[in-house]
Amino acid sequence: MIELFELFLIFFKIGLFTFGGGYAMIPLIRQEMVNGGFLTIDQVNQFIGIAESTPGPFAVNMATFAGYHTYGVWGSVFATLGVVLPSFIIILLIAYFSDKFIKTKPVQTILSFLKPVILGLILSAGLSVLLHSVLGDYFVDIEFDLTALAIFITVLGLSFLKRLTPIHLVLISAILGMTLYLL
Repeated sequence: MIELFELFLIFFKIGLFTFGGGYAMIPLIRQEMVNGGFLTIDQVNQFIGIAESTPGPFAVNMATFAGYHTYGVWGSVFATLGVVLPSFIIILLIAYFSDKFIKTKPVQTILSFLKPVILGLILSAGLSVLLHSVLGDYFVDIEFDLTALAIFITVLGLSFLKRLTPIHLVLISAILGMTLYLL
């Protein structure tokens, strides 16, 4: 039962901290499932192909397949609940507080910063699958620093949205780096 709860928590965390849909979840699913010893990189890549080709939401399919492979039917139930529950709770809260919440300046600012990060996660997932498919086992030792990628894409997005000097961009990168790496 402890293993099922651990699987639930892994997918709950993935569902809670991933914005941008199922494809943005791929790097987190790969990291958590491979580093946790639940799946191999090849199995994750196979599940990506299976989840892509079956009907239904990609994230739910990935969680269901990974959970089933790890702990059978109960594993699929716990993993699927874990990945779906955060979105369900957040949508309930947003519906409760109405659309006034979405239209506030802080929420709009946060969402504008999340867009480049989501793009980076999706590109990272695609590049990772491509490199593993082409390079095979030579790719296993290469790791992406998702925090650095998120900082880079955020600063790149800011440079296009606002006319900032290189000094400002370096300072923003430094502040983001110190903040995110210290968390």
